[in-house]
Amino acid sequence: MAFVTGAAPDKWASRWRERSRTPLELTMVEEHEQRGLLDDRRADMVIARLPIDDTDLHVVRLYEEQPVAVVSSEHPAAAYDELPVTDLSSEQFVLGPPAGVTPAVDQLDFPPMTPREAVEVAASGSGVVVLPMSVARLHQRRDVAHVVLTDLPARQVALVWRRDRDDDDTQAFVGVVKGRTARSSR
Repeated sequence: MAFVTGAAPDKWASRWRERSRTPLELTMVEEHEQRGLLDDRRADMVIARLPIDDTDLHVVRLYEEQPVAVVSSEHPAAAYDELPVTDLSSEQFVLGPPAGVTPAVDQLDFPPMTPREAVEVAASGSGVVVLPMSVARLHQRRDVAHVVLTDLPARQVALVWRRDRDDDDTQAFVGVVKGRTARSSR
């Protein structure tokens, strides 16, 4: 099973190990890889960040993540716990502006980069990065702060797997994720 960066599969993996003799191998992947792993059958299931092309997939929604802006600790926004993303419209968005946000300034053409690299750019004061809170926490540093963005929709995290891979082990793991006890049935 794969899980997208920032997701925490630990509680489900430990429950699985308590109930099943079938080994569970966990692999962390970047968001852009999540669908390809299923298509190439390199993973049976993925804890993914939506949206994802769910053609031929089962999707069980797990939880929502708040979007945050990662800024230099010297940035004025670092003084706030939360603010609307519109307050950052005159900033450079390192990973591009969030969907539906029109920046008030021309954006620099940043090269493609990982969230970790983008946080490094934010730490330098050269821009802001919009990430799910779990990813921002994963890359937390002393020289950055993250601020909850109140006017952006939360990101959904879900368990996804191929419809043609719906066997007993898969359904048993889905039961673990949904909170079924060892004695309960579907």
